[in-house]
Amino acid sequence: CLGVIFIQFYTFKGDDSMAKAKKLKSGNWRCLVYDYTDSNGKRHYESFTAETRKEAEFLAAQFALDKKNNTSISSTTLREAIKLYIEESKVALSPTTIAGYEKILRNSFQDLLDTPLKKINKDLLQDAVNKEALRPSQRSKTTTISPKTLRNSYGLIVSVIHRYHPNVDCNVKLPAKKTTIKELLPAETIISIVKNTDIELPVLLAMWLSFSMSEIRGIRKSDIINGYVKINQVKVDVNCNAIIKDTAKTLTRIRKHKLPTYILNLINNQTNNGSDMLITASGHSIYMKWKRLLEKNNLPHMTFHDLRHVNASVMALLKIPDKYAMERGGWKTDAVMKKVYTHTFSEEREKVDKIIDDYFESIL
Repeated sequence: CLGVIFIQFYTFKGDDSMAKAKKLKSGNWRCLVYDYTDSNGKRHYESFTAETRKEAEFLAAQFALDKKNNTSISSTTLREAIKLYIEESKVALSPTTIAGYEKILRNSFQDLLDTPLKKINKDLLQDAVNKEALRPSQRSKTTTISPKTLRNSYGLIVSVIHRYHPNVDCNVKLPAKKTTIKELLPAETIISIVKNTDIELPVLLAMWLSFSMSEIRGIRKSDIINGYVKINQVKVDVNCNAIIKDTAKTLTRIRKHKLPTYILNLINNQTNNGSDMLITASGHSIYMKWKRLLEKNNLPHMTFHDLRHVNASVMALLKIPDKYAMERGGWKTDAVMKKVYTHTFSEEREKVDKIIDDYFESIL
């Protein structure tokens, strides 16, 4: 016996009444139960059809009971699920990763976010990916977002779906990665335009020692001892606020470099700003000055991070062994980097430092 089950039923006019099944022309019975309201204010209903009235009303009642008891998150929209995923991940993930997730939530897959998880399937995901691939880039409205950006955004969506509604097939076709050849300026040109400017030091730290922007901003004066600097923290911007974080999770980025004489002199000649931080300017400020410097000298655009690519190219030009090149840049490899730090300042490493320093000092 199905018994008598009472549930709340919302009609299309929004009135509350008992959920009652109606007989269709086919002879079956259909019962509607309110499910959710989308971002446009449209109300959505779940339909249950059966051969008998009692069966239809039983299915509707079961759905309503599950919804009331919150026994399943499948009725939650993808937007709400992503917010829940971000909240649950805050303890385990870094602030920059969380900020990246929040940016994806603001900008990516907007046509899909208000869809309940239970409505999402492989075909819907493929359509969403196809639409997202055509979304204009925020940096350049004349181009679409990169395949890498799309893959990162879709990766978050897949993680959320796998956690809260794991039976969905998310294996869709994504745009192929684009192979690009970077056009890098030679070291001689870069040194000639930055010499005696207020960004000479950060540029040389990136190009000469292969430090990233966050690593450069994280260097403290107290990290420089006996002519060596140790990279053990970074400074990043999260929601326009500068945050210091350690690099312990990426062991290959914790490294120690001998500072060449020219760079040491630049550091020693700096005006004392009363801070232990070597570079106090924001990453945006340094990048904008670098960008204007290129424009002023009618040179093609290069990102600040491309200076690390210049460093890698110089090391290849000078035939620096991979072991030392990977160590200097903090790049991770399965074969080399596991034991590299046991030989960090061996006689051979000192020779490598001298070869690279001699190259840049010859330009200066």
